Amino acid sequence: MTTIEATQPVATAPSRGVWSRLVRRPLAVFGLIIIAVAVFAAVFGPWIVPYDPYEQFFDGLTLEGAPLPPDAKFWFGTDLVGRDLLSRLIYGARTSLIIGVVANGTAVFTGAVVGICAGYFRGWVETILMRFTDLMMAFPALLLAIVLAAIFTPSLWIVAMVIAMVNWVQIARVIYTETRSLSERDFIDAERAMGAGHMRIMLRHILPHQLSTIIVWATLGIATTVLLEATLSFLGIGVQPPIPSWGNIIFENQTYFTSAPWLVFIPGAAILLLALAFNLVGDALRDILDPTQQGHH
Repeated sequence: MTTIEATQPVATAPSRGVWSRLVRRPLAVFGLIIIAVAVFAAVFGPWIVPYDPYEQFFDGLTLEGAPLPPDAKFWFGTDLVGRDLLSRLIYGARTSLIIGVVANGTAVFTGAVVGICAGYFRGWVETILMRFTDLMMAFPALLLAIVLAAIFTPSLWIVAMVIAMVNWVQIARVIYTETRSLSERDFIDAERAMGAGHMRIMLRHILPHQLSTIIVWATLGIATTVLLEATLSFLGIGVQPPIPSWGNIIFENQTYFTSAPWLVFIPGAAILLLALAFNLVGDALRDILDPTQQGHH
């Protein structure tokens, strides 16, 4: 019993003081600020947008019918039909974050379940789950996402699920390797000898040791998800207009790349900045939690 109880702090110790160590890192703080701004824009978008993002302004185009550059009325200029670009970017933050959180959360959950089950049960369960994982990894993620998005009618939630379906395999591999190592340790054998069921062992002992890895992957994966959503939307098979997303804003306005470059550069900068923010926070969490040191005391 002493052996089993002694293992409990192992899973929780790495998480102590994570926040205090995170805020000591300037790059991580920068990333947190960017994420906080994006979340604020997504949550309070309807109340902070200067204009209706769907409204086509009569004075939103030049006399020749071209988009307006940034000015005192339209801070980020207007798009090809005279809509305020800033308002559409704020609403687009909601789309990107919803897809980022939902798609990546689903991918992390799926990958964790597959990895833990395959690494713990072994045998035919391991063979079936990991061969299916290998099969999914054999397809290029972007190509598979394009095929799936073309099969299903694109919408916000369909795009999120499509992205989740192609992003779970990497974390499944990582969790599988760590679970396989953990399941051979003495305290797991002791739990089995005491008659503990499979569900108890996985939830009380395997999963807590994997939380650091899951947290890091959940953070880093959002950046990948945001970029993939932007790519699909740019290709015209992601979130469909008139719902604004940063990717389809670029897609809609790409013909004005040379005459109105702000229509491409501003949403492109927003995509890169948000992806960079999540990567900075994810890298900091990886250094702080150091999942490769789990169980080594």
